[in-house]
Amino acid sequence: MRVVFLHPDLGIGGAERLVVDAAVALDRKGHQVKVVTNHYDEKHCFKETRDLDIKQIKWFPRTIFGHMWALCAYIRLCLAAMYVCFNEDFDVVFCDQVSAALLVFKIYSLFNSNFRTIFYCHFPDMLLTKRESSMKKLYRSVIDRIEEWSTGMADMICVNSEFTASVVRDTFKSLQNHQLRVVHPSLNTKFFDSIKVGSDVDDLISHAEYTFVSLNRFEVKKNVKLAIEAFIELKDLLPEDLYKKCHLTIAGGYDPINAENIRYFGELKKYAEEHLEEAQCRFIRSPSDEVKVALLRSSRAVLYTPDREHFGIVPVEAMYCASPVIAVNTGGPLETIKNNETGFLVNQTAVEFAQCMAKLVENQELYLKMKKKVCYSFF
Repeated sequence: MRVVFLHPDLGIGGAERLVVDAAVALDRKGHQVKVVTNHYDEKHCFKETRDLDIKQIKWFPRTIFGHMWALCAYIRLCLAAMYVCFNEDFDVVFCDQVSAALLVFKIYSLFNSNFRTIFYCHFPDMLLTKRESSMKKLYRSVIDRIEEWSTGMADMICVNSEFTASVVRDTFKSLQNHQLRVVHPSLNTKFFDSIKVGSDVDDLISHAEYTFVSLNRFEVKKNVKLAIEAFIELKDLLPEDLYKKCHLTIAGGYDPINAENIRYFGELKKYAEEHLEEAQCRFIRSPSDEVKVALLRSSRAVLYTPDREHFGIVPVEAMYCASPVIAVNTGGPLETIKNNETGFLVNQTAVEFAQCMAKLVENQELYLKMKKKVCYSFF
């Protein structure tokens, strides 16, 4: 089978992890796989992508004078879809994030109907943007209609969680009668098992007795600041000698050309420097897979701070590495974490996160019980 994956930006993130894992799995099964994207940087990607057949289509700018990001993303991926139609032989197109490209394939199907399209909806884009002005509201109303209309053109619509499925049905009224298939993101367990931590990686890992890890892209919606606030609150809940044995590692995807990544990383680092001892907090930008796995394996717990997260692959990765997870009690984590068994599901407050962190520091029996159960309970 000839499969084309169409993805806007093949960087480092949960959506990219899903696309890469699916592409690699199909490639290893003997299928002919091609990945077409608008942006790919070998210095900022998952290393498995280097073995894939990847084509970049960069015929249109990311923005128009710093504005119209969504419109430009639509045009860029539609151009990539046109390239696929006229230059590739394919049986299945797997498209995600930007549904507008399905318009191109719908038109192309009038002349060639020997293919099928799959759209994987991570979350409705219309719910991820602000509408500060009347002009922005007008602009987004057009973009939002295109998103809903084009999503319904897919032969199959997949979503990453039951939570996302419910949101899609509530948001896209015209899709209420469409079948939505819940396909949870996968985990390449063989890859995790194969990773060996060398001395170069070991130098980046904290050897404190109690290390807490936050692993998220440096974006405001990921609410990484909550992890720092919780670590500050932890000081009031533990004896001084125990708190000094604690460490916080903030790691995540960081794109040097992404303005939000640059700004938010700077804000977080400044906040941590103002409230924590330098020796107790470390920041790691775009950690390699080896570093990420080493962090998860060595953590007392992973702090997962996003609210209403669509699915959340990090908790799954953490649990496979036998690390309990403390997460916000909304969205995807409700489907993957067993409260008080494989982790804690709490309100989005620093105090509640800190209380769970303190339990895992002071109660060794509880920690070992969770550590033993996280992997086997989920898998």
